[in-house]
Amino acid sequence: METVRTAQIPPRSFFCIAGPCVIESRSAALCCARMLADIFQAAAIPLYFKASFDKANRTSVASFRGPGLSEGLEILAEIKATLGLPVLTDIHEPWQAEPVARVADVLQIPALLCRQTDLITAAAATGAQLHLKKGQFLAPWDMDNVVNKARAVAPVAGRIWVCERGTTFGYNNLVVDMRSLPIMAQTTGCPVVFDATHSVQLPGGLGSSSGGQPEFVPALAQAALATGAVSGLFFETHPDPATARCDAHTMLPCAALPTLLARWKALYALVSGPATAGTGRAVANAP
Repeated sequence: METVRTAQIPPRSFFCIAGPCVIESRSAALCCARMLADIFQAAAIPLYFKASFDKANRTSVASFRGPGLSEGLEILAEIKATLGLPVLTDIHEPWQAEPVARVADVLQIPALLCRQTDLITAAAATGAQLHLKKGQFLAPWDMDNVVNKARAVAPVAGRIWVCERGTTFGYNNLVVDMRSLPIMAQTTGCPVVFDATHSVQLPGGLGSSSGGQPEFVPALAQAALATGAVSGLFFETHPDPATARCDAHTMLPCAALPTLLARWKALYALVSGPATAGTGRAVANAP
């Protein structure tokens, strides 16, 4: 399979990474992707569609994990081909990097695995864009070590995003230190993404699953953008979060996005300048 890459978004151009937590089925993933393609096209904001083929870090062994690598990649490839959306998905083991990079424009390293050297170097070796999530247990300046593992393997300048997704705050809780955003931008030299929905997660808070406080997503996203250090927002979304098979307690309903995106885009333009506020969704099938 020939690898197809998305056009690169300028480092200071506002963009979003959005989609359901996990691929629940082909029809569900395509339905959500179509909705998001229309919403983001109307908002004139570049979009990377995100969905996981396997959620390997679920709280309970009984939790739904997804369709697996082979079927999941077929679904992501179909979304990319039919809707023109670049796609992002996470990998959990080094051997997954090469086959996933044939389809995905961006390889995501999960927060809980951000110190796994072999995983990071395998992802970097593919030449794909990398989305490195900061572990809940790391200080923001520690992400420089994570980035340097990728840079040691391949010339990946401009191909790394670093992501803040909250820091462990006691048991079953996270807190966001907004200082971490400019710190990561300065110490790593990489565009910074703020994960607005995982930051309101209550890990393991429901016993056999994680809870969340999605009512705080808008406020945290606005605070992150107001720092002037954020290039993009990451958030998980679903047509009906209450029925979602993963992260039902943190995802935003798709219907809420038009209002939120307009607000976030205006705030980004105010802080960073209107010329970098985004001009439309990112394009797959570009060299």
